[in-house]
Amino acid sequence: MATGQAIGEARDVPADLATSVAENDSDLECAVREHARLVYRIAYSILRNHHDAEDVTQETFVRVLRYRRKLAGVRNPRTWLARIAFRAALERKRKADKVSFQDLDGMAPEVRSKARPADEALIGTEMSGHVEKLIAALPAKLRDPLTLSVLEEMSPGEVAEVLGINEAAARSRLFRARQILRERLAKVLEGRYGI
Repeated sequence: MATGQAIGEARDVPADLATSVAENDSDLECAVREHARLVYRIAYSILRNHHDAEDVTQETFVRVLRYRRKLAGVRNPRTWLARIAFRAALERKRKADKVSFQDLDGMAPEVRSKARPADEALIGTEMSGHVEKLIAALPAKLRDPLTLSVLEEMSPGEVAEVLGINEAAARSRLFRARQILRERLAKVLEGRYGI
């Protein structure tokens, strides 16, 4: 009897509503296929942990599923998803215990490339580590636009939309972040390599 009721209830759903739900599911599926890597990269760029980034990616799409009715009316799904991922990653980061870079200094760098000699790979890893530390040391209002612009290849307009600021502010923050990084990296190179 319950099965018959469920079938009868399914027949009572208007055809246009059923079509709308199917289209929303299709839009959601398409969004996941097209933007899962973007969402993961944003989460990873903030959290710097593979497992946490995967969790945030999943959380982002759960939130999208929750608000899937809005997906059809979204002007730019990429930016909308980036904003959701960015906020979810920041929420997770606030909750997580913070690990300082000093705790990580004792860890040996991982050499991944077999195409380059080990010394070149080590120097590249070392430089990447310096750049990551310098980026992490930036104030959040400069670090976040830089991360979205450089790592996620978003335009200043998209960065502004994700962060909820105007485009001029996004451009200004990007300029200032790059300027600070350039100055600090020059000091690191002078002290480390005598350049």
